[in-house]
Amino acid sequence: MNKKHFVTLTIAAALTIGSLPTLGTTANAHSSVEDLKKQQDEISSKKEEINGKIDEKKSEINQNINKQQELQKQIADISTKLKDTETKITEKTKEIDETVAEINKLKEEITVLENKIKERNELLKERARAIQEKGGSANYLDVLLGADSFGDFINRVTAVNTIVSADKKIMDEQKRDQAELEKKKAEVEAKLEELESTKASLESLKKDLDSQKAKKADLFKQLEAQQAELEIEKKDLQNESDELSKMEHQLEGEIQAEQARLAELARQREIERKRQAEAEAAKRAAEQQKAAASSSGSSAAPSTPAPSAPVSAGAWTTPAYGTVTTNFGWDTLNGKRRYHYGIDVAARGSVPISAAADGYVIKSHYSSSYGNVVYITHSINGQTFTTVYAHMSSSAVSAGQAVNKGDRIGYMGNTGYSFGQHLHFELHAGSWNASKSNAVNPRQYINF
Repeated sequence: MNKKHFVTLTIAAALTIGSLPTLGTTANAHSSVEDLKKQQDEISSKKEEINGKIDEKKSEINQNINKQQELQKQIADISTKLKDTETKITEKTKEIDETVAEINKLKEEITVLENKIKERNELLKERARAIQEKGGSANYLDVLLGADSFGDFINRVTAVNTIVSADKKIMDEQKRDQAELEKKKAEVEAKLEELESTKASLESLKKDLDSQKAKKADLFKQLEAQQAELEIEKKDLQNESDELSKMEHQLEGEIQAEQARLAELARQREIERKRQAEAEAAKRAAEQQKAAASSSGSSAAPSTPAPSAPVSAGAWTTPAYGTVTTNFGWDTLNGKRRYHYGIDVAARGSVPISAAADGYVIKSHYSSSYGNVVYITHSINGQTFTTVYAHMSSSAVSAGQAVNKGDRIGYMGNTGYSFGQHLHFELHAGSWNASKSNAVNPRQYINF
């Protein structure tokens, strides 16, 4: 998702959330909640996609860092090789300088040797000219034959041998010096050539290493720039993810608000339904009461209390006259499912409430939930029962009082947590408790 797309999505979502219409019906409320949840799912999907991209960027950054570390190692290796090469170049340069010095010294020696050779050459040339002028070896014979005595002869022989040996020595030295001169020249020139070749190779290696190091350094800079770019991209993606999280939380609040509004609508509708049901029941009861009074010729005033419900035969009787508006078991109140532990009977006017069976009043007081309420305990066929009469307008009995089946214990009302005049009647097989675990359906024992 690019930035432009993200901003567009943010604005669109904000406008959608901010411009939701006021819910007028449950259907609209459901529709709005579903729309919000759909938006939330879309944002969650986008967030998941962006988080995936963030993970990809992290992976790319780690790979980039690994490449940088590898490059740093390679650059370090190249630097080591460069240092070693430079040391070798320095050593070879020193050797070359020493060899050049040796060559220069050799040149001096060669100059001396060449002078000797030149002198010998001149001597040999003189000797050659002398021999040529005087007849060569015949001249030595004349020298020997011209001796005056044997002793003079011996002296002349010795002199001749010395001259011949000297000539031979000069020639041998000439050959040896010339050979040595050629050998030294060849050795020094070969050594100098080898050193210069080695130095050239080292300088070429140094140049190559410098080039490699420069390329590695450039690549390292590129990776650094790439990493900086990846970090920026990751930060942008993280910002988008954070913004989507905010939108998610905002939508969650909107959804909860709409659900609360929906629940309130359902509660109001349930209250209205119960009121209408109780009003209808009271109306029917009044009409029935009026019809009964007309048929008996009675002309009782409207304020005269309605008669108590007829007392049935047997252990139990109906506690109040009217219409059943809510039965025992599961039902819905204020938009929520709940378990109703009794039966609600509604009627208009001053409607008396009777004890459902013989027993003793164990409690008669006011409760914030039950309103004016009476609890009666009964012992029937060896079993204990407890009956509860709630939401009465007033109570006519007190705790500890004995009552008979059908005795008036109060009047139907609308006290406590109630939504219209009615009697909430409970029957417990055993004692009453807050969890109402002993509650049973009153219809098992009483006809309503």
